[in-house]
Amino acid sequence: MISSNDFRTGVSIELDGSVWRVVEFLHVKPGKGSAFVRTKLKNVQTGNVVEKTFRAGETVPQANLEKRAMQHTY
Repeated sequence: MISSNDFRTGVSIELDGSVWRVVEFLHVKPGKGSAFVRTKLKNVQTGNVVEKTFRAGETVPQANLEKRAMQHTY
């Protein structure tokens, strides 16, 4: 689990059964009310981009991705 306060560009999270990568994030502290994090998320599988707002301190599952260096030979 990762807190919304720990979001950084490139962090991968699981949301609604899909894996999303944080493209942009902005921590907003309004003068009245509680803080929140406004994010732009990109679906890893489809490439769809969505804007979503999280409350500050809200936790979401972090996706476990494995990066491998590969070379395609034709």
